Amino acid sequence: MNLPGLPDYRATCNRYDACIADEHTTLSNGDFAQRVRATATQLHQLGVVPGSVVAVQLRNRVELIVVLFAGWRLGAAVTPVNPNLTDFETEHQLRDSGAVALVGDARPLSSFDGAYLDVADLATTAEIGAPDYVHNPDGHELALLIYTSGTTGAPKGVMLTHGNLLAMCDSVVEAFEIVPDDHCLLVLPLFHANAIVLSTLTPLLVGAHTTIAAKFSVDTFFDMVETHRPTYFSAVPTIYAMLDALDALDAGIAPDMSSVRFAIGGAAPMPAELIERIERRYGFPLVEGYGLSEGTCASAINPLRGPRKPGTVGLPLPGQRVDIVAPDGSAVPPGETGEVVISGPNVMAGYLGKTEETAKTIVDGRLHTGDVGYLDDDGYLVLVDRIKDMIIRGGENLYPKEIETALYHHEDVLEAAVIGKPDPIYGEVPVAYVSLRPGSTLTSDDLFDVCRKSLSKFKLPVDIIIRDDLPKNSVGKLHKPALRAEHRSATSASAS
Repeated sequence: MNLPGLPDYRATCNRYDACIADEHTTLSNGDFAQRVRATATQLHQLGVVPGSVVAVQLRNRVELIVVLFAGWRLGAAVTPVNPNLTDFETEHQLRDSGAVALVGDARPLSSFDGAYLDVADLATTAEIGAPDYVHNPDGHELALLIYTSGTTGAPKGVMLTHGNLLAMCDSVVEAFEIVPDDHCLLVLPLFHANAIVLSTLTPLLVGAHTTIAAKFSVDTFFDMVETHRPTYFSAVPTIYAMLDALDALDAGIAPDMSSVRFAIGGAAPMPAELIERIERRYGFPLVEGYGLSEGTCASAINPLRGPRKPGTVGLPLPGQRVDIVAPDGSAVPPGETGEVVISGPNVMAGYLGKTEETAKTIVDGRLHTGDVGYLDDDGYLVLVDRIKDMIIRGGENLYPKEIETALYHHEDVLEAAVIGKPDPIYGEVPVAYVSLRPGSTLTSDDLFDVCRKSLSKFKLPVDIIIRDDLPKNSVGKLHKPALRAEHRSATSASAS
């Protein structure tokens, strides 16, 4: 199979079959092939050649996927740009990636030296007699540049090759038994690997269908499910918390979710209690998985067939290996914690232009994730926390996730985030931020009582702060750096 030639991926594929759609446009396989060819011609006229980088800064819509494949058809790599970035942030990604062209939505940048093509000007049909550019890439050629969120410094370009993408898609197809009759409802932003790989490339490769939501909204989600009848979707814990928070009237007495054969949770750890409530309420299995952009999307998942263990992120995906290692790189026994490392053809080629950081992250072909976890007796991966999020309180190691899990034991807790704050005696102590189910009357004192049921005294947070909602990053993950910055600002203000 060949990603750039995707419209011709199957000899048995009917060109009139639905391929990809959004809320305004539906493309058959033939329509999609025609648009990809037409856009490739436009990009070539703007100077895009094999080895170039094309940037695309659009909100979720079919044209973003068209540009993706048009770039690949020319032998170029594509870097999706978050449309919510400021001009300064956008300029950094364009400059760092070396993009020669930008496809956007009425947002040209005066400081960008490359060509600009507005989405409104994308051709829908190729001119008669126009050359048909078809590049057949080597598996080692760069396909995608996905930029990290920059929470630990300037955003870095994760280099994903065509080989990475194909290996990841094959892994997901096998794990979830994706077939041509499947239909994915895409609700996550398309500037990240999850939406591109799991929700778009994977179904398209097997001749299935993807419908793109402009964004997730609780006001439209059930209508989209009932209208489009998807068989699966992938979402972050925040979305599931929103679905869980709906009362019976909000959600409709009984939304018809019968077409959904499974849903996927990822991007951040999910409370086991939330998974169980969603499954009881909506009637489909919710499988939690784990992965990073540096691993092309996903590396572990709870199996569709076989035991699913809420509270774990499951077994390694087909073709991948997950190990737990000590600081010196040696393996640790099952049940003991260490750093999670990933091996397989899905491991990125490296960080663009950052040789030293790449060498620290990929050691002997293994991706060091920076996550702490352990493998249980059945080989299921249990995440403990991020190494960098660990709080050292008076010499004792505290993992915020353990405190968050304790808080999630109460069903009124929708979101919980624990951060460390400096302390003159203990060095660092935990502080918990919590948002509650609408209408809840829980107080901080009540939440301390919840924590005391499962946490030793030295693990208890020194403060529990209840807020209407907690800050999120662009993917919808809880954004602890924003909480830390807010806490520092408040501390500085009180000190002055």
